[in-house]
Amino acid sequence: MKRRSSRLFVTLFVCVAAWATAFGAGVADSQALPRVQVTDVRRVFHNGEHNAFTDLIRFRDRFYLTFRSCPDGHAVYPTASVIVLESGDAQTWEQVHRFSVPKRDTRDPHFLVFKDHLFVYTGTWFCGDSAPEVYEMNQHLGYAITSSNGRAWSDPIMLEGTYGHYIWRAAAHKGTAYLCGRRKREFIEAPRSDRSVVESAMLESDDGLVWRTKALFQTTEGNETAFRFEPDGAVLAICRLTGDNALLCRSNPPYARWSRKDLCRYIGGPLLATWGDRYLVAGRKTAGAPARTALSWLIDGELHEFAALPSGGDNSYPGFIELSTTRGLVSWYSSHEKDDSGNSITAIYLAELQIVE
Repeated sequence: MKRRSSRLFVTLFVCVAAWATAFGAGVADSQALPRVQVTDVRRVFHNGEHNAFTDLIRFRDRFYLTFRSCPDGHAVYPTASVIVLESGDAQTWEQVHRFSVPKRDTRDPHFLVFKDHLFVYTGTWFCGDSAPEVYEMNQHLGYAITSSNGRAWSDPIMLEGTYGHYIWRAAAHKGTAYLCGRRKREFIEAPRSDRSVVESAMLESDDGLVWRTKALFQTTEGNETAFRFEPDGAVLAICRLTGDNALLCRSNPPYARWSRKDLCRYIGGPLLATWGDRYLVAGRKTAGAPARTALSWLIDGELHEFAALPSGGDNSYPGFIELSTTRGLVSWYSSHEKDDSGNSITAIYLAELQIVE
């Protein structure tokens, strides 16, 4: 018992020490934290399938929402597809595109506005004709669709340079696009359960379609990572870890060296966005309660939670649009509601966020 208490004390000490170290991310800690109201919570899509992994963006004065939909559920199936919805007011939504990749599971779609086009990126698992009993990370392959107007879309385009990488969340800075690419070290053959050999690379592209490795920022337990570039080219990253933790990482061009610190909490499906002069972090939290999609401010390397969205069970993977410096729109998926027969559904939700000073 004493040994367990000592180990817990050491863990808490490390976290507190990490928080006490200034990391240079977010506004000054002397600035009062604003109060945020979550309003107009609404379910915007449910078709009887498993709907999950959202993203939001504004393009040519229209709103776009994307997510994965699969009749067979959360796991890896070739029946999965990506849906894109469009809206003029973020209230009424219309499906403008749906695509799949033959013999592959499409999931985790993310938007990027790049070179005057709207891109949707998706990581894919190879399945064959049915759900595989064993699926290999080394058979990952990224795909994208593009549109100049949000209505007419390209066919799925295979992304050169992404084979063996699971791509996740896109960002752009000064004419270059970036992706997180999760892969096995030297593409070795190892059990998928061995997370120690999984690393995360920063991939870059000049056209959004042909990719190359720019930097390696996680050498073990590589996982979902959200990038956010500052005007001077410095990049912040929120990195999900396999266990009960997440990392805040930072690097300056040419991104050869990275600073890392523990955030001392788990963040599933992480989002990192700017809202006014603050950083917003969102994702699934599991500590202290059933899993919820939580929203936090990131200030001087610390997370300050300000809301937990209506959610439960299979949930998270949020998207965010800044409507103004005091208003925002957030998307997420969750399985906390039931249908008329009492069965859980997994649906897509939206809510508005209002800063109350």
